[in-house]
Amino acid sequence: MTDEPLAPPQDDKDWTWVLHEPCPECGFDAAALDRGDIPGLIRASAANLAAALARRDAAARCEPHVWSALEYGCHVRDVCRVFDARLERMLAEDDPLFANWDQDETALAERYWAQDPATVAAELTESAEAIAQGFAAVDGDQWQRPSRRGNGSVFTVDSFGRYFMHDLVHHVHDVQDVQDISG
Repeated sequence: MTDEPLAPPQDDKDWTWVLHEPCPECGFDAAALDRGDIPGLIRASAANLAAALARRDAAARCEPHVWSALEYGCHVRDVCRVFDARLERMLAEDDPLFANWDQDETALAERYWAQDPATVAAELTESAEAIAQGFAAVDGDQWQRPSRRGNGSVFTVDSFGRYFMHDLVHHVHDVQDVQDISG
């Protein structure tokens, strides 16, 4: 698939609500998450997405406005990279401020739909392992270290990890929905 697909509708929701109530779409309950499970859940999510990238139809969209498994894989790879860099800053700096990251702009600029699924699977696995190790190394009071996003959202390492896990679990759910729809 080499032609530029339709851009999905801009997602401008403030997803921080998932820290306080279960997601009705994917069922993830951030409040119930044991933070010690984060590294294993990261690895499991990456493995599920890598498996979806091995499908013959990984680059196919089931609907024009819904990302393919390939596009979701690229997005989660990049989410892992962005969040890993932010986690490192949270542990090294006092209350860092993060610039906003436009995921849709990145998808278009990086031409997610045209990337090689096998390469993306390897990069996703690598970036997921890096952040899984980062969260595995967090200890004691480090879980309460704060940070802020440019939009004013405040996170601790703990809430940041829960928010991050929702993103991964939600996109595994999205890819499973894409597979169910496409047959």
